[in-house]
Amino acid sequence: MTTDWKSVRLFPIPSVIYLIHNNVQFATLMYVDTSTYQIMGNLKIVTTGILFRLFLKKKLSNLQWMAIVLLAVGTTTSQVKGCGEASCDSLFSAPIQGYMLGILSACLSALAGVYTEFLMKKNNDSLYWQNLQLYTFGSIFNMARLVVDDFRGGFEKGPWWQRLFNGYSITTWLVVLNLGSTGLLVSWLMKYADNIVKVYSTSMAMLLTMVLSVFLFSFKPTLQLFLGIIVCMMSLHMYFAPPHMLVDIPPAIKSDPESLVNVLVDRKTDS
Repeated sequence: MTTDWKSVRLFPIPSVIYLIHNNVQFATLMYVDTSTYQIMGNLKIVTTGILFRLFLKKKLSNLQWMAIVLLAVGTTTSQVKGCGEASCDSLFSAPIQGYMLGILSACLSALAGVYTEFLMKKNNDSLYWQNLQLYTFGSIFNMARLVVDDFRGGFEKGPWWQRLFNGYSITTWLVVLNLGSTGLLVSWLMKYADNIVKVYSTSMAMLLTMVLSVFLFSFKPTLQLFLGIIVCMMSLHMYFAPPHMLVDIPPAIKSDPESLVNVLVDRKTDS
């Protein structure tokens, strides 16, 4: 447990980035509908790959870059609704502010993820100590925002801590438990894997949710969903499979040492 201030002072940075990112997400939804928002959210797949390369100096092969782009295309395809539906007309009719905020949200999400991975792998501190620092600063910044909102509202509804758990039910607590567990699992991925693995796991979870919705909520599967799943599976194979499984690489021909000796002797004789 590193308690040196030089190390601890780095943890407020991702907390601030996530705080800004969460507010940008809500601002984006003021300009675009949910379908457009989901599709634009897939931009973070590509931006994560770019920042992963720039800041963490992790080199990706051409096949891996193609796989990342394919993943973004696959997840987007699975979310596009049929053009016979009314929502299709409004898919790209949002104001320019909505698209700019969506791009900013994708960049902030990728930046926060890459910086968090850097912090997690910076030393051999306990994962839970690192999480404690991240969430403590995150809570402090969000409490500061709540205090500011109270002052702006003149404390008409009372201080924020008196209404913090208003409306909570068993379902709400289950959602909190689920999100907390997800956060712990993501931190494990950051510590022992990388952001690209997290991006793939998130995308596959989204596709799995769509498939489960078919059985649980009578969700009607579409052609786009099937095509998106196929493209994402291809992307997964392209990124993680060894190169020799993807490209026909001719086997290296081993030279016979005796033949090399004979060639050298012949050359000396000719000279």
